[in-house]
Amino acid sequence: MRIADVLRSKGSTVATVEPGTTVTELLAALAVHNVGAMVVLDGDRVAGIVSERDVVRRLGERGAELLTRPVAEIMTAAVVTCEPTDTVDRLTVVMTERRIRHVPVLVDGRLAGIVSIGDVVKSRISQLEEQDQQLSAYITQG
Repeated sequence: MRIADVLRSKGSTVATVEPGTTVTELLAALAVHNVGAMVVLDGDRVAGIVSERDVVRRLGERGAELLTRPVAEIMTAAVVTCEPTDTVDRLTVVMTERRIRHVPVLVDGRLAGIVSIGDVVKSRISQLEEQDQQLSAYITQG
């Protein structure tokens, strides 16, 4: 299964913020969109990714003043990305090894979607259920 298949199933809408968005504004947007991370766009370019976990860790270090600071100060700038032609299996390995939960999908360098670890697990479960059905049909048909 390819990342394009995952996007076809879940959609390609991505919640984004700009680098100057405050952490307080980010938290409100995360709640509104019911997501755990947002891609940071500088124009059309992916500048970073910022998650709830990033906020919590930095709050512990810097305190409440962090809430007035821009997300550019806490985002991950070295973003791991993938393409629609990549396989879900390959992305699963990357996400597991790098311990990341959200991977933006790029087409010609432009944001085209995002895949979460939940999307990958759901896809894998679907594949396993399909294989189980095929094996059961094969066995019962003799």
